[in-house]
Amino acid sequence: MGANDLNMNSDPMRSSPPARSRSPFNSIKFFVFCHSLLQLAQLLVSGYMKSSISTIERRYGLSSQKSGLLAAFNEVGNTVLIVFVSFFGSRVHRPRYIGGGALLACLASLLMALPHFLGGLYEYTDRISSSSLNSSLCQSESTLATSSSNQSCSQHESHVQDRMYPLLLLGQLLLGIGAVPIQPFGISYIDDYASRKNSPLYLGILLAVTSIGPAVGFITGSLMLRFYVDFDKLSKDQIQLNHKDLRWVGAWWLGFLLASCLLFLTALPYLFFPRNMPKEDGADDVESTPDCKQPQRHQETSLLQFLKSFPRIALRTLRSPIYLLVVLAQVNLAALLAGLATFMAKFIERQFTQSVPFSTMMIGGVCIPLAVLGTVLGGVLMRRLNLSVSGASKLCTAAILLGMFSSTPLLLIGCPTQNVSGVFPERDMLSCSADCRCPQEAFNPVCGSDGVEFRSPCHAGCNVIEIFFTDKPNMTYTDCRCVGGLGVAYPGTCGSGCSHLLLPFVALLGLTAFIASFSQTPSYMMILRTVPTEDKSFAVGVQYMLFRVLAFMPGPVLYGSVIDTTCILWGKKCGKQSSCQYYDLDRFRQRFLGLQVVFVCGGLLCFLLTVVVLRRRAGRQEPQQESKRGYEMVNDQKTPENTSCKEKELMSIKT
Repeated sequence: MGANDLNMNSDPMRSSPPARSRSPFNSIKFFVFCHSLLQLAQLLVSGYMKSSISTIERRYGLSSQKSGLLAAFNEVGNTVLIVFVSFFGSRVHRPRYIGGGALLACLASLLMALPHFLGGLYEYTDRISSSSLNSSLCQSESTLATSSSNQSCSQHESHVQDRMYPLLLLGQLLLGIGAVPIQPFGISYIDDYASRKNSPLYLGILLAVTSIGPAVGFITGSLMLRFYVDFDKLSKDQIQLNHKDLRWVGAWWLGFLLASCLLFLTALPYLFFPRNMPKEDGADDVESTPDCKQPQRHQETSLLQFLKSFPRIALRTLRSPIYLLVVLAQVNLAALLAGLATFMAKFIERQFTQSVPFSTMMIGGVCIPLAVLGTVLGGVLMRRLNLSVSGASKLCTAAILLGMFSSTPLLLIGCPTQNVSGVFPERDMLSCSADCRCPQEAFNPVCGSDGVEFRSPCHAGCNVIEIFFTDKPNMTYTDCRCVGGLGVAYPGTCGSGCSHLLLPFVALLGLTAFIASFSQTPSYMMILRTVPTEDKSFAVGVQYMLFRVLAFMPGPVLYGSVIDTTCILWGKKCGKQSSCQYYDLDRFRQRFLGLQVVFVCGGLLCFLLTVVVLRRRAGRQEPQQESKRGYEMVNDQKTPENTSCKEKELMSIKT
């Protein structure tokens, strides 16, 4: 009792007044609750950005390469500053730094929505108005079509368009910087002040909530994109487009405003958490003894010394073959994930002729939850089987191998490119509409009664438009000289004609995500069990840095560049190239999914090599077992004077 009383009296936090100790801000449980909500809000922004990327691409006329760079740009600030976070650790007021990062992310989220309010209305060709009702039709005797298409290219709109992309990049950069202190400082704060018994539970809760953050972001995106982009500027009667129209742009900016409010609310509690919190009931007091505190004080280094030692420690960590192979395998899988999260909704939209909100819902409501479930079950399986490092490597190899088998049929499930007159399969100009003076920028797809699609009613040679007013105006184009049969065309794309294949495709994609995610937990455990104890935190930091540098940053740009190579008709706006209007769907499917197969094979090869290396290592260590047992017997006879602080901790836990 005397020792306990001494420890209680020596800790100023434990001698706090009862009213202060009852404050929720002195409870680690309340901190876990707040931090779970904050990470949910922060990753909601990340998931929402990826769910809206194809809509932003269409709104501002970006190529897939540019939109991929935009999606990856938040990793730039994160990668640069993560090294300093690993240095500062517990030297700063961690809750306030977390709150400051969250407030910066809140500001960045507002900045992401700002382009909508700075720019004008979303302009698309052949918009219905009393002054331009017939501008979309064949104008054989005047240049009305050409002049009307240029009316939207005002100088102000052109300047605003050029400023939007840098503004979005800046918002993404600040989002990445704001996210830097949130996870590392939060996890270390919980680990410092939670009891050893409850710490794994708290971290498990935190990671579980974190895992569903991107899914919530995709679902939020699906809901927000059902609203028209300018619903705040136009009345309901003035909105003529629907979700299935290829020109539809949803309210991509609305989710960023919502996320900004959530980030602001979840950041406020961190301004009131103390720098040092009372230990949770049941936590060890061994760490607070002077004997064990003193060595830690001597180990503190200056920032300059830390930066000088960083390359040396990094090289020492990377010399471990198992660590290097596992990280390379995870980099391959992370690059695959980056491409899937950024462009899979766009793939489903184009390949199976689905709306953007529905395609986004398929990713956020099906694929991501199945991947989270697979991650959890992988950890449960590893615990139940009590797998060693060698067993974990075999489990990872089996999971990726099965994932490769289940993903290969995806290359065969798809749709051929629809027949678009003058675009695919041939790019010849239509002789039947040559004298219609169709503007190059015209894009208002119509489907002819003969099943052939045209870029616009003008390209179909239509002379008459019939409008039937019900709840919304329904149009039919007649007297179309390029349309066979009845000579009638209907608004909208003809579609790829194989939407019935969407269900088996999504089911197989979800199964692949579920199987492959079994490797996530075992691969992390392999890293933690194959590096020295003093290098574990650093090894995890290097791992995440390599993720960002080799996967999350270049991955979306690479996928976007590959997708751009499959474009067969680029749009034009104000004389400049904008986003792609039509893709060769066979090439899109083969190159997009083929690139994912390449990354899966890379991950599989790395895991196979870990199995080989561990097997050879086990063969070399068998003759040394006897000497190892003798060494352990000698270690068991250590005197109390030579026992380290870490061993004292373990002894106290046992007693």
